[in-house]
Amino acid sequence: MKVGIPKEVIDGERRVAATPDTTRRLIEKLGFEVLVERNAGAAASFPDAAYENAGAILCSDATEIWGNAEIVLKVRGPSEHELGQLRNGQTVVGFLAPAQNEDLLHRIAERGANALAIEAVPRISRAQKMDALSSMANIAGYRAVVEAAGLFGRFFTGQITAAGKVPPARVLVIGAGVAGLAAIGTARGLGAIVRAFDVRPEVADQVKSMGAEFLYLQFPSDENGGTSGGYAKTMSKEFIDAEMALFADQARDVDIIITTALIPGKPAPTLITTSMVESMRHGSVVVDLAAEQGGNCEVTVPGKVIQHEGVHVVGYYDLPSRLAHTSSQLYGTNLFHLLDEMGGAEKFRIDMDDVVIRSATVVHQGQVTWPPPPVAVSAAAPAKPEEGQQKTPAIAKQRGVIDVVLTIAGIALLAMLVMTQDRGVLTDFTVFVLACIVGWQVIWNVTPALHTPLMSVTNAISGIIIVGGMVQAGTDHPVASVLGAIAIFVATINIAGGFLVTQRMLKMFRKLDG
Repeated sequence: MKVGIPKEVIDGERRVAATPDTTRRLIEKLGFEVLVERNAGAAASFPDAAYENAGAILCSDATEIWGNAEIVLKVRGPSEHELGQLRNGQTVVGFLAPAQNEDLLHRIAERGANALAIEAVPRISRAQKMDALSSMANIAGYRAVVEAAGLFGRFFTGQITAAGKVPPARVLVIGAGVAGLAAIGTARGLGAIVRAFDVRPEVADQVKSMGAEFLYLQFPSDENGGTSGGYAKTMSKEFIDAEMALFADQARDVDIIITTALIPGKPAPTLITTSMVESMRHGSVVVDLAAEQGGNCEVTVPGKVIQHEGVHVVGYYDLPSRLAHTSSQLYGTNLFHLLDEMGGAEKFRIDMDDVVIRSATVVHQGQVTWPPPPVAVSAAAPAKPEEGQQKTPAIAKQRGVIDVVLTIAGIALLAMLVMTQDRGVLTDFTVFVLACIVGWQVIWNVTPALHTPLMSVTNAISGIIIVGGMVQAGTDHPVASVLGAIAIFVATINIAGGFLVTQRMLKMFRKLDG
């Protein structure tokens, strides 16, 4: 089975759907024959020679690709000319934007072809390796901060030098999805003070874990902005009014605003108004990652960088393409895993019973199959019980015969110890009981994250039994000597293994230099 990689025809698109590395994996691991159009990867710094070395067959033009390949991998959706070359039964994979391009889906269906929209892969654990939308959003978030840093007139990090003091940049990230979190991490890495807002309260912990401040909305409602698909949804007018008041207040204080808010299938919501931009200090920067869908900022010009009242407004919609080498590698890896999920060359099929493949398939055997059935993946907090709904009472543990017998045996043992009137035994027993109580309190108050290293070092310390084994191994009794040798062997493993596990676990809590 042949997989075709044509050169992208949309102006400014530098990415390619397969790199030499992913091409080699498609050939060696999945058994495909890969056809690559000449110069398909040139804009992403992948020369034709690298594809040849990976085992690909170079084609002089795209017509040869579309005419011979059963599967065509693209970054963007097919152009008008490419649609005319689609064959019956052929499968095309790429970013098709099915919610906005219904006409494109019908035209593909008219050709009797199949189409998979890679951005429609559901955000579930099993599909993470195929989630190209998250891969590109991650790069876009990183690149947004890089673009802002290039336009901003100061350091991101604060500095105190002999020449004076430079305050740190203040960055506001609106939307804490994949792109937003990537922007937060990059800005924090450069030393900025970062704040973030999202309509989904469940992401607050993720924001805080990256060292940023999460802005809570003072709104008398428990309205949640998350959907079952893990995305944001349209909010009520009252919520939006409170949200806009928060943004207006923040715009006067921050230096850089990065917006990432998108609602699937709808134009981007307007979050930063013209008056907010005008209230920002001269030299400030707004980076609008939703520019391609209309933009989150009123003054955004898609595809361009403008200045409005001294504020730079970045409207690039090709940020992943501006990091074409890395974007192509990640995207190519996502497509490799998708084709692997579909059976590889030998067992390739579009399995409509597979939730991942079903969600991504927008045209199947000449029929439009968009939209797919919903897939619940949200990490939102569980719904509160309805009023009047009674909680299921917990079943009390019943005391069994074994518990009674153990209790009586314990009481009898204590009585026997007291009746011995042996001062040494009573002293040792008292120390034992106190040690149990102290040990329990010490272990109970240790942070749960440290339980594993604590237990491993405890095992290592308990390896003191090796001393007893050495004593017994030196006796004249053969049985005692053998048992002592076995004790030494086991205790040695316990000591070495305990400290080894401890070291590995503690490394997880250390920050690497650099």
